[in-house]
Amino acid sequence: MDKGSGRRRRQIAYGAAALACFGLLWWGTFWKAGSAPRRQDVRIVTFGDSVLGECRDATSVTAQLQELTGVPVYNGNLGGTCFCRIDRERRLSYTKDCLNMTALAAAIQAGDFRVPRSARIRENATEYFPETLEGLSEIDFSRVETVFLEYGLNDYHAGAPIQNEEDPYDEYTFSGAIRSVVRRLREACPGLRIILVTPTYTWYRDERLTCEEYDPGGGTLDLYVEAELQTAAELGVELIDVYHDFYPHDTWEDWQRYTRDGMHPNEAGRELLARTLAAYLQEEPGSQPHLAGYLQEDPGSQPHLAAYLQEDSGSQPHLAAYLQEEPESQSRLAAEEDRTCDRLEKGGRKERIG
Repeated sequence: MDKGSGRRRRQIAYGAAALACFGLLWWGTFWKAGSAPRRQDVRIVTFGDSVLGECRDATSVTAQLQELTGVPVYNGNLGGTCFCRIDRERRLSYTKDCLNMTALAAAIQAGDFRVPRSARIRENATEYFPETLEGLSEIDFSRVETVFLEYGLNDYHAGAPIQNEEDPYDEYTFSGAIRSVVRRLREACPGLRIILVTPTYTWYRDERLTCEEYDPGGGTLDLYVEAELQTAAELGVELIDVYHDFYPHDTWEDWQRYTRDGMHPNEAGRELLARTLAAYLQEEPGSQPHLAGYLQEDPGSQPHLAAYLQEDSGSQPHLAAYLQEEPESQSRLAAEEDRTCDRLEKGGRKERIG
């Protein structure tokens, strides 16, 4: 009788311990996660590839954008990612496709970032991915005012199809992904300001080719830029063109002025990009040319970016004046290598990861 009673007491004790462990596990997984503080003060979020995201210190594009605008900016850029899904077998489980903008837009729409956060990328210079994705999961996107979407280089490098005539929302095409992302963001956040940013002009030093000559399989970069311009006009989405009339490219050596390797911006390039985005935001809404109207203009009458930024935009230095300075007198020499970027490159980063 005593043995049976002791056995029952042990069983009850074990059961109580198991129940307590289960309760702690539930609390840690659900209640605590659900009550985690959210970054409700974020007003601008930048999504993009390593053109905006490779450098993440005080000289990064997003850090400078925050300083120039005076509002909180979150750096949601992930190097090597695309607008579209790129797995040719169309597997939804393909790891990198869980981090492309189509997947991030779906996560914002669902209010659930578990799929992107579950992705594990075994590439150099991706150590910041988990922290960045965790931060994105904490943002209350109903309070975000503006998102910048800067993609295209990696879609181009992957040879992604530009268009699917049978399915304009095909997320495995560049234009289809843009349409899908914009639709998801508008449905999730009706008041959100969406601004597309084109890829920048690019040089491929190993091949001694520019992006006007290099074709990885889907066409040259200008074809992707043109598709983005047309899709933005079709959707009525704002767009900042940093491909045309942005980086000087009259001679091969021009790559050294604003990039460190022909693709990724050096410190001068990051400053130029930050000032361009900030100047665009500081324009009066009524004075910003709508992309649809911009494309309808006669090509000869389209204002160049420098002239566009000569309009009064507050106390910020104009990009036009900045571009007209001699390289030696610029506050950030174009050829200066950023130490953080050098560290990443020495760590073995592939040069063509955008």
